[in-house]
Parts: sequence; structure tokens; C-alpha cells
Amino acid sequence: MAKKYDVIIIGAGPGGMTAALYASRANLAVLLLDRGPYGGQMNNTDVIDNYPGFSEIKGPELGEKMYQSITKFSPDFEYGDVQSVKLDGQNKLVKTDTGDYTAPVVIVATGADHKHLNVPGEEEYSGRGVSYCAVCDAAFFKDEDVAVIGGGDSAIEEGIYLSQLAKSVTVVHRRDQLRANATLQKRAFANKKMNFVWNAQTESITGDGNKVTGITYRDKETGEEKKLAAAGVFIYVGTLPQTTPFKGLGVTDEQGWIPTDAKMHTKVPGIFALGDVRAKDLRQIANAVGDGSIAGQEAYNYLQSLEDK
Repeated sequence: MAKKYDVIIIGAGPGGMTAALYASRANLAVLLLDRGPYGGQMNNTDVIDNYPGFSEIKGPELGEKMYQSITKFSPDFEYGDVQSVKLDGQNKLVKTDTGDYTAPVVIVATGADHKHLNVPGEEEYSGRGVSYCAVCDAAFFKDEDVAVIGGGDSAIEEGIYLSQLAKSVTVVHRRDQLRANATLQKRAFANKKMNFVWNAQTESITGDGNKVTGITYRDKETGEEKKLAAAGVFIYVGTLPQTTPFKGLGVTDEQGWIPTDAKMHTKVPGIFALGDVRAKDLRQIANAVGDGSIAGQEAYNYLQSLEDK
């Protein structure tokens, strides 16, 4: 028998926790569901210096503070890997590997994962020079030489952003030309701080045991192995929305992202989406929290509309 709630929030990152705060303080029965610890990607972030109220804070510490702020309103928190979400009249049935739950409202806050290179040194130096977010970490590399791996829009946009602070930005791309749009390419090639290494297959990320010192790459034309010194390595080879359990609902686009309106509504009444899983450009803690507050309030409004019918 599925356990009943008013609202089920799938994903306990900053957006999901904020949605739980707003929904539970409206006196709704709320389940916050995640396959891992609350905090999401903040748990893998060493230092956060762009969230209002804190000049600098450890990622896990911010996650703990957010979680503690919602406990006084007593939402339930359960571990579970969501297998599927199915419509059952006005209710939504959420099946997980640990149990089943049902509610009229489901809020999807499962986020997105950066594609990794899966090369030696990448995991070892994650948060110690390896980054997937220039907006998050550029300030740590002021007047340093950094490398950007990738050649699409995100890689070039973030490379241009990094050039405002870094001493130099070297774009390392496995092809002989960029995939970014023409306007971005023009800006990048005109940027005196930006350099380009073509036909380069990244083989490893090197370090001194404490922080990144550079990369090793193979020249695909000559087969020669080469080294590039860098204090930071920013990787942009794609992002994957975590939406597999929801694709049968018809709420995702062709790439797997979930489009919403300004109130976090999806195409299906009673299903909302927020944060990094949405089809949008900027993916930061601050706007995930903003999305969460809207989704939590809209969950209450939706439930009120059902009572009015």
C-alpha cells in the first residue's frame, strides 16, 4: 500500500529543500525523497562564495543549515531511488526501490549531472582545481592560467567569463574547430586572453597531490603526448538532466530537460519542476532556491484549486 502525502518532492538539493520548507509551513503533508544525503551537489562543493548571506561557506555546511531550517515544519525525509512516476487520476504514484508513495502533487528537483572525462586525476582533484562551473569557481583562479576542455557554447561562454579574472584561458578541444555558435566564436577569437589547442584528446589531469598543476593531452594528428600547465581545469563536455523516471509522463523535451512556466508548472497538472532539471541557462544555488519557493507555494495553490472543484 502506497503511503499518502499532499506533496512529494523528489530531490533534496537546495531547491527541493526550499520547496519542502514552503509547502510544509503551509501545513501540507510533505515527503522529501532522495537517493542520497540531503544537500545534493553542495555536498561535493568545497567552498561556496556566491550565495547571499555568506561571504564563504563549505557546501556540506550550507546543506546542513538548509535542512535544519525545514525540520521545525516536520516534512518527512526518506531515502529511495525513484523507479517511475505514474498518473492515477488526480494522484501521482511514485515507485522507489524502498517503497511506494502517492500524492496529488509531485515536485521534480532531481537536478543535472555534468558529464565527466573519466580520465586519471579528474575525481582526485575535483574541488581542488577541477571544476564544472566557472560562475561558481572563477574567483579562486584570479591571475592564474586555466584550461577549459570542450568546444561547445557552454565551454566558450564559460571561457570568456573566466578571462575576466584569469591570467590566461586555454581552450582544449578534441576537434579542429569549435562547435559554439558563430557569435561566441567571434568573441572568443578576439579575446587576447584566450588561446586554443586543437585536435587534443585529454589523457589526464595532473597535480602535486594537493591541487591541479595542469593536463596531459595527446595530439590526435601526430600522436604526440603533450603537457599544459594550468592551476584550474574547467570541464564542459555536456550536462545530463536526471529525468529518466519522468520521461513516460510527457513532461520532458527531446534532450530530457523539463520545460516549465514561470510558476514551475509542467505540462501535467500537479507536476512541478525546479532547479537544474529545468530547461534554462543559469544553474546556481540561488536560483534553485528561488524556484523552490515558487514551487512550494504553487503546490499549495494547486491543492486549494482541487478543493474548490
